[in-house]
Amino acid sequence: MVESKLEKLVEEIAQRALNASYSLATLSTAKKNAVLERLAAELEDPKIREQLRVENERDLTAGETAGLSAALLDRLKLTPARMDSMVEGIRQVAALPDPVGQELERRQHATGFTLRKVRVPIGVIGIVYESRPNVTIDCAVLCLKSGNATILRGGREAFHSNQALAAIITRVLIAEGINPDAVQLIPTTDRYALSVLMKLDAYVHCLIPRGGEGLIRFVAENARMPVIKHYKGVCNVYIDPAADIDMAVSISVNAKCQRPSVCNAAENLVVHQDVLASHFIPIAKALHAEGVELRVDRLAADCLHQVGGIPFKTASEEDYHEEYLDKVIAVRTVDSLQAAIDFINAYGSGHSDAIVTADPQAAAAFQQGVDASSVYWNASTRFTDGFEFGLGAEIGISTDKLHARGPMGLTELTSYKFLIDGHGETRS
Repeated sequence: MVESKLEKLVEEIAQRALNASYSLATLSTAKKNAVLERLAAELEDPKIREQLRVENERDLTAGETAGLSAALLDRLKLTPARMDSMVEGIRQVAALPDPVGQELERRQHATGFTLRKVRVPIGVIGIVYESRPNVTIDCAVLCLKSGNATILRGGREAFHSNQALAAIITRVLIAEGINPDAVQLIPTTDRYALSVLMKLDAYVHCLIPRGGEGLIRFVAENARMPVIKHYKGVCNVYIDPAADIDMAVSISVNAKCQRPSVCNAAENLVVHQDVLASHFIPIAKALHAEGVELRVDRLAADCLHQVGGIPFKTASEEDYHEEYLDKVIAVRTVDSLQAAIDFINAYGSGHSDAIVTADPQAAAAFQQGVDASSVYWNASTRFTDGFEFGLGAEIGISTDKLHARGPMGLTELTSYKFLIDGHGETRS
């Protein structure tokens, strides 16, 4: 597409989204929930599911031909279970309290008027994402319930799947008498469309990039509007001397292997040197049995040499910064709880980190000392997810510290404004 035509197309989409956002902000909770319930019912229809499967298969075939990695193909696939999860996520969001209109604060001014601080939608939110077509539904649903218009810019690898899902959303909006410009998918794979979108701060109030670190950094460095983001998920599991061995094995394997291709999977295993033989060896055996490659430091290597039978590689400095998104894990030994905290703060990405311990004081020190959006005690990092946190679907996970942090649900998609109720007061 000629760049001038593409610029006009994207700007028109943004203008329409802004206009739609004004009416969305005034919708009743009942009306928004009716839209979500109809969308959930549509996605349960066998005929619609078959249409989605066909379009998704087109994307998978093209992805295999293009040489996409197994991890990216996994993210791309719309399985029946993932469709069920989308439907459940929609209904979770419908069941959640509506944040719009919630009164956050009230005070009486000395002159007599009342000042109220009330939640309102942000306005127009642009979502830039790769691979996972379920993001189309997740983001649209959360934005609709929170009263925001959405502009979706999916990746080329999921283009047909995203178009099919966006068409279903449009059909539902029209059936419910809602402006269909409330949710729009940019209908091109041309990368220039993103460059145009990032300049439209007159219409778009916020951008949320979801994907690889390269995409997120590109958006953060070039967008004119605020960007909510996390660059990558280098998550850590620390095995404390007071850890239960069976729990340490179970959590370590789950955090790494339950779904290695996602941002809340563990990439580093941090082990106290006093429990290398007792705890690390059974963890290493269990990870090896799952096909995980171990990249270890000298102390862990010495321990593995003594036992034998578990292959490994020597970890480099870069390995501890790496988001593998695959069955690879780097192992670091430490001599104290504070050393573990220091390591995680230096090498982690501020996403999700866990301690396994029966010592509540160690757990409290870890949770207080680790600078991450989600810090776990005796639980897998894989739970950092809007669905698992009871937020319904999530629009992304933020490692920023302003406005939103961690999984972003409905309340994180609102701002606020002050409402002043007076009786003729004037300022002297």
